[in-house]
Amino acid sequence: MAQRGSRSNNLVVPQANAALQQLKMEAAQELGVTIPQDGYMGHYTSRETGSLGGYITKRLVQIAEQSLSGRNL
Repeated sequence: MAQRGSRSNNLVVPQANAALQQLKMEAAQELGVTIPQDGYMGHYTSRETGSLGGYITKRLVQIAEQSLSGRNL
């Protein structure tokens, strides 16, 4: 079990962090969710954070499918 304060979702490719942060910001903007400057989202509901996470996952799957099919974005 993860220790309090530690992250259990370590990136396989740490260099992808900037791209993932950009994707998170774009998804939040499209869904109308404002991400605080400090990144703490503890005041948001599970519905808000879950919809954001689900949308990001959906976009990542679309990007992977396009990449595998040989199409560019």
